[in-house]
Amino acid sequence: MPALPPRRTSLCLFCEFAGRTRLQPQRLLPRTQVAHRVSTGSSKRKPKAINIEDARLGHYGKSGFKPVARLTAKGKPLPNFFATVRERMENLKEALTDPEFFPSLQLDRGAFEHEWTTYERSIGLWIKQASPELLSLARLASGPRGRTKPLESRLRYLFYAQIYGGRFTKAEQENQKQVADLRYPAEWYPATREIPRKVILHVGPTNSGKTYHALKRLEEADRGIYLGPLRLLAHEIYTRLNAKGKPCGLVTGEEQRVPDGDVKMWSCTVEMAPLNQRLDVAVIDEIQMINHNDRGWAWTSAFLGVQAREVHLCGEARTVPLIKELCALVGDEVEVHEYKRLTPLQVAPKSLNGSLQNLEKGDCIVAFSVLGLHALRKEVETKTGKKCAIVYGSLPPETRAQQARLFNDPDNDYDFLVASDAIGMGLNLSIKRVIFESTMKNNGSQLVPLKISEVKQIGGRAGRYRSAHQAVEESQSQTDGAVDPTIGLDDVKGEPAVVTAIAKQSPPATVGMVTTLDRMDHAYLKSAMDREPEPIETAGLFPPALIIERFANYFPPGTPFSYILLRLHEISIMHPRFHLCALKDQLAIADEIHTVKNLSIADRIMICAAPTNMRDEAERRFLRTLAHCIADGTSGELLDLPNLPLEVLDEKPTAARNYLYKLEQLHKMIVAYLWLSYRFPQVFTTRKIATYLKQMTEDAIERTLMEFSWTNMNRERIMRKREEAMRQLQEEENDLDAQEKELMKGMKRGKGLGVEIPEAARGVLRDERASEEAEPPVDDKGEFHIEELEDLDEPEEEERRQADASGGKIGTAIPHTSEPPKTEEARM
Repeated sequence: MPALPPRRTSLCLFCEFAGRTRLQPQRLLPRTQVAHRVSTGSSKRKPKAINIEDARLGHYGKSGFKPVARLTAKGKPLPNFFATVRERMENLKEALTDPEFFPSLQLDRGAFEHEWTTYERSIGLWIKQASPELLSLARLASGPRGRTKPLESRLRYLFYAQIYGGRFTKAEQENQKQVADLRYPAEWYPATREIPRKVILHVGPTNSGKTYHALKRLEEADRGIYLGPLRLLAHEIYTRLNAKGKPCGLVTGEEQRVPDGDVKMWSCTVEMAPLNQRLDVAVIDEIQMINHNDRGWAWTSAFLGVQAREVHLCGEARTVPLIKELCALVGDEVEVHEYKRLTPLQVAPKSLNGSLQNLEKGDCIVAFSVLGLHALRKEVETKTGKKCAIVYGSLPPETRAQQARLFNDPDNDYDFLVASDAIGMGLNLSIKRVIFESTMKNNGSQLVPLKISEVKQIGGRAGRYRSAHQAVEESQSQTDGAVDPTIGLDDVKGEPAVVTAIAKQSPPATVGMVTTLDRMDHAYLKSAMDREPEPIETAGLFPPALIIERFANYFPPGTPFSYILLRLHEISIMHPRFHLCALKDQLAIADEIHTVKNLSIADRIMICAAPTNMRDEAERRFLRTLAHCIADGTSGELLDLPNLPLEVLDEKPTAARNYLYKLEQLHKMIVAYLWLSYRFPQVFTTRKIATYLKQMTEDAIERTLMEFSWTNMNRERIMRKREEAMRQLQEEENDLDAQEKELMKGMKRGKGLGVEIPEAARGVLRDERASEEAEPPVDDKGEFHIEELEDLDEPEEEERRQADASGGKIGTAIPHTSEPPKTEEARM
């Protein structure tokens, strides 16, 4: 393809505005800056651009300005940041000039070198300016794990803005802005706006009975739908409705079960909501997630688009003001039902001090990874001599229900439960006390503290009003239908007469207790339980496929789809009550499949939403293989696809971490295949085989986790990592406040370059979330943290010496036995 004509100006996006010393007034709406030259008659001189190599070495001329000082945290200088920038830029240049990728830039070699030289000078100016965005990237690049992926992504999109940002005419820019006007998302669903809807809000804390009333109304309807945040919950409601004689279909991202005949009831994950069907009642659970940075768009879409005359929203009370405003925008009638907690909830005065001997019957220990859950379960059984049930999202439904029954039954030896944070979203378990294994969790790239809302939601599961065992017995005595005891009813609360009858038969309600396993987490838990979550002021939004397709038509063929998404993200005009959800993995996937030809914009939009881990090279290659099948119309039979490591299923289970890593890798690849098979059924035709192999992989993972455990030494190291992460988090918060104050003072005094960065690049710089590493979903895909295995692959020198002295090996898994370990008591 011939190269596009050169831009109207040769100045880079930074240098073209270097002559302006006054900052432009802030505007209410985003604007797109048009490139122009600075008048030669201006008396204001343009600052001399500096080479990035000079910036790296710290040479900044006579001014003596040294951003290294500004990039220095308390007692922790960041001397390698500039070298990191240089290294990332060299890697970027190598990737851009790859023979397969380079033609898509539509530049000849000479034009590319000119653009790259200008770009390097621009980055030098950026470094010299020492912006707050640079500080955030510096901390990421200089962190304990050296997370340079966000920095690399930001550099890539800055280069795209450099070469594409000045090619648009004024008319094209205006057209782009019109398409990017997202202020009225309710108009995206004209059929729904024709229906007079009544919105009933059921709000209250956990264990208040709010979900019960909504589901009761759903059961009475002729046509209805349940929309929940987890596959686990969708499956439980699906089971419940079918057990009550109401044929129900199940639709999640990777599974669909549709009964024969006219389906009148549906249970779906919220992202899969069918918005083209007329319904009587819709129940949207956990409505507070409408504010979620990544998934909030799904709740907004479901709420604005579901064609039901009666919409029941269940969630926290802090959503009421926002929902009332949204109802006023669309003309829906709104009714609010508030509920109070049915049992008291208290924070225990102290933790368990790390001792599992302090566990009591009815305790539930919450951990945030499958590896940690299984290790914890084995240690509980070893140290207490009692049975321990286990519940998490990726367990097969039948196994999960069986484990819940074992724990809920007071007449057996299953006194304890270890569970993932999925229990915070409505699982009906008779928990007396919730114990946090940690108040920090891995978000996919680093350890972060739990949010206040997460702490309250998980902790609120303690002290059930009545156990699921009692609920099932009562239900079976009234009806012939069996009900799964793990259904997400958020504590069944019957009508007043029923409650009175139960009260005469049941013992007094117990007080729910919340505590932590370790002393270091208790202070944060107590603080979080005493505080209120931040108010919900905006609803998440993501442009529908039709708008993205229209927007992409204003870009020349071959423009990277990631830049199109980012451009739309930057110039979108939003209503004050909405926010754009982060792009994150969509950008990485778009870059990965950029060179795959014959993909339509609609195909790229669909593939960019696929569940995959873009930090894993093998998963990226497999997704690219699937994209080629879609583009070329070739066979998508699972067993014929390359880059799929099915041979791991034939290997003998071992304690090697690499074995578990490969199993989880295979599992994610099959999940991505199943997800795409429902979007491209004519290409990926072996869904049954994929489902069978997925089950085999899950069974292999379960066997491995059940048979093998990790040494106490490794678990102690993970504890030290958590302590260090908590300490660093506090230091970073303090340093960030000090650095921001210093930068603000410098701006007020007129320090720095006096350069105003144009809007096309400013949006890339300030939008930190656009190039963040993706945070995994709260469902089971986030329960397997490969990072934990990677951490265990690098034993510290001190531990290596201890192991050598004892004749043992660091980082090895040991088969679980009934005998307690001989080392000092520790826990995962």
